[in-house]
Amino acid sequence: MSKLKSFLKYWLPVVICMAVIFSASGDTKSASRSSRLIEPFIRWFFPDASQDQIWPIVMVVRKCAHLTEYAVLALLLWHAFRGLSKQAEGWSWRVAACAWLGVVLYAITDEVHQAFVPNRMGSPWDVLLDSIGGAAGLLALWAFGRWRKRWKPMSPKPGSED
Repeated sequence: MSKLKSFLKYWLPVVICMAVIFSASGDTKSASRSSRLIEPFIRWFFPDASQDQIWPIVMVVRKCAHLTEYAVLALLLWHAFRGLSKQAEGWSWRVAACAWLGVVLYAITDEVHQAFVPNRMGSPWDVLLDSIGGAAGLLALWAFGRWRKRWKPMSPKPGSED
């Protein structure tokens, strides 16, 4: 496979996902924008809820979005690193660890970026939440693959770390 095709197949989705996350973290009014989408939906279910009751729900939905976007990033990184590895079949915890490490590093840079955006602040708690999202995505992929028998339990080869 040519380098261009390899980049387009494995790394372009990662770059696009990272660009979307970067763009969202640079939005100075992201909380108010997302609450304009989430709040009407919540009010449809709970029309008599006060603003004080709705705001915590909006925040939970926003934090679930963090988990989801970093789970997706972890899956895309897993796919890209798997494409680079010599083991194209089966599950590799080494590839999963590389993907998770990529998520953690990107989460850190994302929070550092937010620290320089007006009306935003970087938070180590968001790094933790994003890291948990990445781990959850990878564990869900592993469990789904085991359930669908996509990867069988591998017997370790002598001298192998996986």
